[in-house]
Amino acid sequence: MRLPLSAALLGLIALPAAAQDYPRRLPASGGEVIVPSARHQQTYDSWRYAPARRMGDTLYVSGAIVFRGDTEGNDLAAFEGQVRRTFRQLDTVLKAAGASFNDVAMINSFHVWTGPHFTGTPDQQIEVINKVKAEFITGEQPAWTAVGTTGLLSGERGLVEIQIIAHAPQGR
Repeated sequence: MRLPLSAALLGLIALPAAAQDYPRRLPASGGEVIVPSARHQQTYDSWRYAPARRMGDTLYVSGAIVFRGDTEGNDLAAFEGQVRRTFRQLDTVLKAAGASFNDVAMINSFHVWTGPHFTGTPDQQIEVINKVKAEFITGEQPAWTAVGTTGLLSGERGLVEIQIIAHAPQGR
């Protein structure tokens, strides 16, 4: 059975699996694929992308989407909670790979600046992301590129997709 793309990507579907089975590390050319949870396993199997892939000492983490849930607002306070939820998801992937946000060297973010699901300005979006990022990154700041776009794969509720690259040697 194939899951709807937006539900699978947004993690809205609970999938049964024993927590002790995760994280999974799958051998891959030059390193490994890291699958932190059953939910991530489902998207890996269905949509054919790795939640994270280590190549040597570099960890590439697929984008996590800041989205507006059905009962959530579209104001700055709601956006802050949505960003925090997304950073927690990224933190889960980093921890499964034995890394932390302080290992992050690069953030790429893709922003839907306008639309009915966010009422703030682009500057306010960046300010909120910086506020939440400061809760997770306590060391030196990573490089960051922010790009505007007209939409994300998750559908109309997607506001920002955040992808990270970290220095995370295997086995630490």
